[in-house]
Amino acid sequence: MSTMAVLAAAAAVLGLAAAAPARAAQVGAAAPLFEAESSTGPIRLADYQGKKNVLLAFYYADFTGG
Repeated sequence: MSTMAVLAAAAAVLGLAAAAPARAAQVGAAAPLFEAESSTGPIRLADYQGKKNVLLAFYYADFTGG
Protein backbone atom coordinates (compact mmCIF):
# COMPACT_ATOMS: atom_id res chain seq x y z
CA MET A 1 0.00 0.00 0.00
CA SER A 2 1.39 3.41 -0.91
CA THR A 3 2.18 6.11 1.65
CA MET A 4 -0.60 8.32 0.24
CA ALA A 5 -3.13 5.50 0.60
CA VAL A 6 -2.08 4.93 4.21
CA LEU A 7 -2.35 8.66 4.98
CA ALA A 8 -5.75 8.88 3.30
CA ALA A 9 -6.99 5.89 5.28
CA ALA A 10 -5.67 7.37 8.53
CA ALA A 11 -7.34 10.71 7.76
CA ALA A 12 -10.64 8.93 7.07
CA VAL A 13 -10.42 6.99 10.34
CA LEU A 14 -9.64 10.17 12.27
CA GLY A 15 -12.37 12.12 10.51
CA LEU A 16 -9.96 14.56 8.92
CA ALA A 17 -10.49 16.04 5.49
CA ALA A 18 -7.93 18.00 3.53
CA ALA A 19 -9.22 21.13 1.80
CA ALA A 20 -6.56 20.84 -0.88
CA PRO A 21 -3.67 18.52 -1.65
CA ALA A 22 -0.40 19.43 0.04
CA ARG A 23 2.15 21.21 -2.10
CA ALA A 24 5.85 20.51 -2.05
CA ALA A 25 7.93 23.12 -0.26
CA GLN A 26 10.00 25.35 -2.48
CA VAL A 27 13.56 26.32 -1.57
CA GLY A 28 13.59 29.86 -0.20
CA ALA A 29 9.81 30.05 0.28
CA ALA A 30 8.40 31.18 3.62
CA ALA A 31 6.78 28.46 5.70
CA PRO A 32 3.05 28.80 6.30
CA LEU A 33 2.18 29.89 9.82
CA PHE A 34 0.96 26.95 11.88
CA GLU A 35 0.21 25.86 15.42
CA ALA A 36 1.07 22.38 16.66
CA GLU A 37 0.89 20.46 19.91
CA SER A 38 4.12 19.54 21.64
CA SER A 39 5.11 17.82 24.85
CA THR A 40 5.32 21.29 26.44
CA GLY A 41 2.03 22.65 25.06
CA PRO A 42 1.04 24.42 21.84
CA ILE A 43 3.78 25.92 19.69
CA ARG A 44 3.10 28.64 17.12
CA LEU A 45 5.51 29.43 14.32
CA ALA A 46 4.48 33.09 14.56
CA ASP A 47 6.09 33.23 18.04
CA TYR A 48 9.51 32.63 16.44
CA GLN A 49 9.07 34.60 13.21
CA GLY A 50 11.97 37.00 12.74
CA LYS A 51 13.58 35.90 16.02
CA LYS A 52 15.00 32.39 15.52
CA ASN A 53 15.43 29.76 12.85
CA VAL A 54 13.01 26.86 13.21
CA LEU A 55 13.45 23.27 12.08
CA LEU A 56 10.27 21.19 11.93
CA ALA A 57 10.77 17.44 11.66
CA PHE A 58 8.14 14.71 11.39
CA TYR A 59 8.86 11.19 12.56
CA TYR A 60 5.76 9.45 11.24
CA ALA A 61 7.03 6.00 12.22
CA ASP A 62 7.91 6.70 15.87
CA PHE A 63 6.60 4.12 18.29
CA THR A 64 5.22 1.91 15.51
CA GLY A 65 7.26 -1.13 16.42
CA GLY A 66 8.46 -1.77 12.93
